[in-house]
Amino acid sequence: MKIGMNMLLWTNHVTEEHYHIIDRLKTTGFEGVELFLGDGNEKHYSKLGSHFSDIEMGTTAVAALSPEENIASPDINFRKAGLQKLKWSIDMAAAANVEVICGPFHSTFAFFTRQPPTFQERQWSNEMLYQAAEYAQKANIILAPEAVNRFECYLYNTMVDLGAMVKEVDHPNLGAMFDTHHANIEEKSQAGAIKTIAPYLKHVHISENDRGTPGRGQVNWDDVFTALREIQYDGWLTIEAFSTVIPEFANAINVWRDYSPSEEIYTEGLKLIQEGMGI
Repeated sequence: MKIGMNMLLWTNHVTEEHYHIIDRLKTTGFEGVELFLGDGNEKHYSKLGSHFSDIEMGTTAVAALSPEENIASPDINFRKAGLQKLKWSIDMAAAANVEVICGPFHSTFAFFTRQPPTFQERQWSNEMLYQAAEYAQKANIILAPEAVNRFECYLYNTMVDLGAMVKEVDHPNLGAMFDTHHANIEEKSQAGAIKTIAPYLKHVHISENDRGTPGRGQVNWDDVFTALREIQYDGWLTIEAFSTVIPEFANAINVWRDYSPSEEIYTEGLKLIQEGMGI
């Protein structure tokens, strides 16, 4: 098991100017960082990957699709564009030595048809996810789609549905991720949700109900860590929290205030995980 920190607390585009933050995370006790795969090219991500390797920091990443790249869309051209975006994300991730790509890329984040998900939408998504997983296998990268709360997604909200998707796609390079923030909204219990997704679990986001400091909100952390220990989870535990530092990104994810000081989030969050997992 490894503990990481999502860089979206500070930026949606990591560059050399953020190395001092990463160095500080390393000193604090983190074993890796999580990038958002947005801007940049292969040269940029390769440079990041070299720096992370030099300081012995692991890397995971988040990927997302625009409305014109929605792989659950009835428009075949949108689905093809989405597959190409996922392949691009995999290429950039490979350049940065990323182990796992997570995120709600089974569809487009915050896109709604104003109807419940259909069987056909999920089938379209599954077909493209299988092809993306085939591509990811060549780069030795795991894809871990994320179930997101009902206010940000309609296709997958729960671990029951997400697990059914992973089972149907049936590819060794496609797993699932669990996010405590979304589970706090959608699931009956954190522990029950973790045990449901356990056979497919490849990545975990440690995120408070208000997106602030883990341990200072309403998430039942005893349930979370007890369940993770019981299923003998040994992947990444990555803290995800947000701020208003990048206005355009904050607006896209409906962040209208700063929830906690950044230093408090990562220092207290790290201690919470270490104590909860007994390390």
